[in-house]
Formats: sequence, structure tokens, C-alpha cells
Amino acid sequence: MDDFYQQNILDHSRHPRNSGRLDHPSVSREEMNPLCGDKLQIDLQIEDGVVTAVGFTGRGCAISQAAASMLTEEIKGKSVAEVRALSKDDVLGLLGIPIGYTRLKCALLGLKAIKVGVYNLADEEFDDDELF
Repeated sequence: MDDFYQQNILDHSRHPRNSGRLDHPSVSREEMNPLCGDKLQIDLQIEDGVVTAVGFTGRGCAISQAAASMLTEEIKGKSVAEVRALSKDDVLGLLGIPIGYTRLKCALLGLKAIKVGVYNLADEEFDDDELF
């Protein structure tokens, strides 16, 4: 693994960006990985179709926490359409390291919470197969 990416993951895991809940979120979604016990609660404030604020809380492995932290930074200022278009490859690109199959659900937990939340906001169902 590249040392820069390892350090970046550790930094985001130890010092998560956008940590904490929002007071009045437009979207709030909790997701859990039953295989390892990782748990995330992600709040989004959406104004005029744009993510204006993000907050999250959770517990879990360094990969799930770092990926959630990186994603919250990535989606601020993006339109809901751009958020809906985010993919597994985008998350893996943010992490910058190879993620094995057993850790993939950890890495994608934040993305799942975000996507389910924005789909639910539009009264639509999110298909988990979209992630994998």
C-alpha cells in the first residue's frame, strides 16, 4: 500500500471530517454492516437540490470511518444528481488503496447510507446491487 494513502485513511479515521449530527437535516439515514458491526448515521442538509451541509456519527473499522469522512467532504456542494451518480469506484478512488472483498461493505457503508437517504427523499427505492 502507498504510505500516503495509508496515512490519509488513518488521519480520516482518527480525525473524521464533518463529525457530528446536523440540527435539522433534510435527510438522515442509519446503516449497519451486520458482518462486522460497523454503524453509521449520516445527515444531509439539502437546499435547492444541493448538499449544503453534512454530518455523521458512527463506530467501526478504520476503513468504514475514513471512507465516510472522505465521502462527506466529497459531497458538500454537489447536486443531488451528482450524489446519486457516485459509485463504488468513486469511494475506492478516494481511499486510494486496494480493498478486498471482505472489507468492501465496510468501505461502502457511508455511500449506501447517503444513497438510500437521497433516494428516500425522492420517494424512490435504492437497489443495493447498484453498489456492488
